[in-house]
This record gives sequence, C-alpha cells and structure tokens, in this order.
Amino acid sequence: MESTAKKNYTLPIIMMVALFFMISFVTGLQNPFGIIVKNQFAASNFMSQLGNAANFIAYAFMGIPAGMLLQKIGYKKTALLAIIVGFCGVGISYLSGVAGSYAVYLTGAFVSGFSMCMLNTVVNPMLNTLGGGGNKGNQLIQVAGSVNSIGATIVPVLVGYLIGDAAKAQISDANPALFLAMGIFAIVFIVLLSMQIPEPHMVKEDKAKTPDKHSALSFRHFILGAIAIFLYVGVEVGIPNFMNLFATSPEIGIDPTVAGSIVGTYWFLMMIGRLFGASFGAKISSKAMLSSAATVGMIFILIAIFAPATTKVSMPVFLSDISFGMVEVPVGIMFMALCGLCTSIMWGGIFNLAVEGLGKYTAAASGIFMVMVCGGGILPLIQGAVADAGGFITSFWVVFLGLAYLLYYALIGSKNVNKDIPVE
Repeated sequence: MESTAKKNYTLPIIMMVALFFMISFVTGLQNPFGIIVKNQFAASNFMSQLGNAANFIAYAFMGIPAGMLLQKIGYKKTALLAIIVGFCGVGISYLSGVAGSYAVYLTGAFVSGFSMCMLNTVVNPMLNTLGGGGNKGNQLIQVAGSVNSIGATIVPVLVGYLIGDAAKAQISDANPALFLAMGIFAIVFIVLLSMQIPEPHMVKEDKAKTPDKHSALSFRHFILGAIAIFLYVGVEVGIPNFMNLFATSPEIGIDPTVAGSIVGTYWFLMMIGRLFGASFGAKISSKAMLSSAATVGMIFILIAIFAPATTKVSMPVFLSDISFGMVEVPVGIMFMALCGLCTSIMWGGIFNLAVEGLGKYTAAASGIFMVMVCGGGILPLIQGAVADAGGFITSFWVVFLGLAYLLYYALIGSKNVNKDIPVE
C-alpha cells in the first residue's frame, strides 16, 4: 500500500519541482528587465531596480499571511492560489509591453512577488512531506534547489538572447519567456487540481493558548540572523543585476546576449556551489561554511572594484544554446560572476545558525525569515542610488559591506546568548 501511495506522489513531486523552477525563472526575469526598462523608459539605475524591488518587497507583505494560509487552507489550495496569482503577475508584465507602461510593469513585478512568496512558503514543506520527511524529504528539496538554480541560469541567457540590441530593447521582446512561464503555470495548475495531496500541517484547534512572554525575537542571535538574511538576499541579487547593467553600459559595451550569458554563468556557479553544499554540508559546520564564503566573496568583490576595466580575460560562459563558450570580459566582471560560488551556500548556513537553540520558536522564525527576503529588493535599490551618484564600480561597496556583516555574523553574531529562555 505504501509503495502505491509513493508512486501516486510522483506526479505532484514533479509539479512541485516545476514550481521550484518557476520561482527562480519568474524572479530572474527582473534581472534582464532592468536593462529593458532602462532603455525603453530612459530610466535611471535606481528606477531600473524598482521592478526587482517590487518583486521582493511583496515578501514583506506576504511572508506571514502565506504561512497562515498554509495552516488554514492547506498545501494544495495555497499552491493553486499562488499559481493563479503568478499567472496574473506574468500576464500583467506582458500587458506592460503591449501598453508600453512602466507603471504596469511595476504592478506585474509586485503581483509576481506575492506569488513567489506564497510558492516559497508552500513548496519546501510540501516536498518534504511528499518525500516522507527525513533524509528522503531533504534530498528532494536539494534536487529541487538544483532545478531552481537551472531556472535562474536559463532566464538571463534566454532574455538576453531575445533582447538582442540593448539600445532598442522593449518589454515585448521578452514575450516568448513570459508565454513560457504562463504555460508552465497553467499546466501545473491543471495537474495539481486533479491530484490528492496529504495535508499534515492544517491547524484545527479552538483551545485557548496561554500567552507566551517570549518569541523568536527574544533571541539576539536570531535577530542578527534575520538582518543577515536581509543583507544576504540583497547581495545575492545585487551582484548579477549590477554586473549585467555594468557589462552592457557604454563604459564596457558588452552585447546583451553575452552579458546575459555571464549572468547565467553566475547562477550556474550557484548551482555548482549548492551541489557542493549538499554533498559536504554534513561534514562542515555552518559557521565555517558561512565565514569562508563571506571572506572569499569579499576578496572577489575587492578585486572587481580595483581591477582596471582595460584588463581583459577569457572566461567560460553558459551560452544560449545550452553549451559553454569563451568570451573576453574585464577581469572584474569575471570575479563578480565567481561570487556565485560564494552566495550559493550562504542561505542554509545563516538559517541554521539563526534558528540554533530556538526549539518551539523555530516555525515562527521561518515566517520572519520569509519576510526578510525583501532585502533582495531594498539593497539593490540602495546600490542603484549609489551607482547613479558614483558609478557602477562604486556601488559594489554596498555588496562588500553586506558580505562584511555576514562574516561578522558567522564569527560573532551567531552565538546564542539567550540560553536561559525555555524552548520546549
């Protein structure tokens, strides 16, 4: 009976992995769209990041409600609702191309962000449950995480190819990518609607709870960890976004298709890093992993800041025909791309350190973490303002300071100084 049940869950597992792909694909659209809106609407670097900001700031609004939805209506209905919202968000992005409207574009990015937050909230625990929990559930999440990285790798390469000439870029150029996203959403919706899925986390309790005077926010190392997640997501997104803008700027003049390939290579290196993290995570402490990644990342960013743009190197990149090729780029851009290896393993390390010793407060802490993902929108906005004031290279000091805080958190801030609080 058990094997039949597991066999029956093969299709929903595939659908959840497809949604993991969609999270990165739809989120990743904002990277090449930064180049499009900058050219189509003569936007500043700050304005070019507003779509990305709208996508991530939606997490601040939806993180906690998404967790409550999961408990109230269950995995299946929350996932279906998220897919509908995602379909509408991508549809609005398409309409922004038809209308040639920057405001409609921002609305689409914001609506898409609501969907991505809801999907993030549901997909991880759902895969864990469908896999039966434990090692099998964790393994499924790692597999889905790698597929997530593939989505992030493909989208800048695909849209960079569709854009062609950056000086003539229009949102409508990206229509094939938007239609692909809407098609996948529609297929997953139809399949999930017809499936039976276990719902172990729905809450039906009327009993009065005695108020707890403590919460996840009573722990200093958790508060500092929440700040670390906020900065980490901002760094992870800011590096490829501004690498793309810098590479396609008149100062460097790299073709958008090639620049998209370099950004795709950043996300491809993140996938390699995640596979490494999944393989060796049990043998290396979160503290050692995070401190090492932050240190190497800081060194790479310093090289990127100080290396002369005239010094060129040939680097292998992930091309639009899903192969590797060599392109000549300034050495600084190569080191920006290499940062993907560092950012890949940071989320798990920060999360593990921040929830260490939280016991019964861990679930609430996870909801707060989802809210702090909005850093992926806010930090690039700050970086955009710095880029407008002092140039692209100067803006990477924002990234450097973010990495410096992550190093501080790994070495000092992650220590639990509130062990007197009962957590059982």
